Amino acid sequence: MEREKILLYDGSFNGFLTSIFVAFEQKINVVDIQRKSQVQKGLFTETQIILTQVNKAKRVWNGISQRSNNAMKNIYFAFLSETAGIEQLLYLYIQKIVAKGSPNHIDLTDDMVFKINHLANIVSKKKNQMEAFMKFNVSADGIHFIIVEPEFDILPLVSKHFRSNYSDRHWIIYDIKRNYGLYFNLHTLQLKSFDSKEIIANARPLNNLIQTSTMSVIELWNTYFANNSIKSLIFNKLHTHQLPKRRRKYQQDKEAV
Repeated sequence: MEREKILLYDGSFNGFLTSIFVAFEQKINVVDIQRKSQVQKGLFTETQIILTQVNKAKRVWNGISQRSNNAMKNIYFAFLSETAGIEQLLYLYIQKIVAKGSPNHIDLTDDMVFKINHLANIVSKKKNQMEAFMKFNVSADGIHFIIVEPEFDILPLVSKHFRSNYSDRHWIIYDIKRNYGLYFNLHTLQLKSFDSKEIIANARPLNNLIQTSTMSVIELWNTYFANNSIKSLIFNKLHTHQLPKRRRKYQQDKEAV
């Protein structure tokens, strides 16, 4: 019998799905799936590093999609909740789907299934709230912006709404908790990451009334963006980075599933 293993992945959704593929393919006795940046190894548990492979991730995702679109949504939304231990919980959930042949045959009173459905519903509500209530500010150079610090990683879920409803303007929605944002330039949606330390440092002299000891981080960013050029940040390669890997998800034109 193969030893128990902890699978270590890069934190991306594709990386997680690749881990699922490898676990099934190699018949691994998985005791946990962890991000490499947050490893908590068991004392006698072997680890295996998983290299993200989109083709393998797609095979897992396609297999789930053939069974239920609702299961796809629950899995992706629950994953974006970033709840501790969510990867192992979703792995067991996917195991059940595969074993039963359809989510319709899964016992909805099962604690694990209930928790995943519950997390997915909470994330969905937060997504809807952001879409309904978030209002744009305007920077000194005319870029519309929203600074947020959401409990969950919901920017990937709101991109379609904002791109569809605000296609007539340049805008950016920035998550200061995860340090990345969505930037729309009237044609394409890009993902940006700014140097938050520089933002905070440069915000201090903006206004003599600013008291950084009492000002919230969101207020600080809002003040900085309102009084400075966002374009210089967006187009300066020193402050622009690729989308963090955990937010890279292949698209089948199904944003927010």
